[in-house]
Amino acid sequence: QVQLVESGGGLVQAGGSLRLSCATSGLTFSTYAMGWFRQAPGKEREFVALIGWTGTYYKDSVKGRFTISRDNAKNTVYLQMNSLKPEDTAVYYCAARPPKTMKYDYWGQGTQVTVSS
Repeated sequence: QVQLVESGGGLVQAGGSLRLSCATSGLTFSTYAMGWFRQAPGKEREFVALIGWTGTYYKDSVKGRFTISRDNAKNTVYLQMNSLKPEDTAVYYCAARPPKTMKYDYWGQGTQVTVSS
């Protein structure tokens, strides 16, 4: 059974930092591309960052502030978020994409990030 469990969310003031973690189990983690997505109230879920076989990719609005990384020994992917803004407030989800596909097969339950102004 595949599980993705996010942690590290919380309430932070604008300009602050948070580090999200996504611990996985039940999949061959090193072969999967891992992504972070977010969904703000009343909005659609949107892509935030990806770490894959060809490198890392970011939503334009988070470039230079967010960093995605992974530890294959711990089957965990991270999202370091610096210089947070109120518009970063959302539920953040991690997702796993199998090799040679464009579809994310597995999702976590999400962790709330709230940035106060």
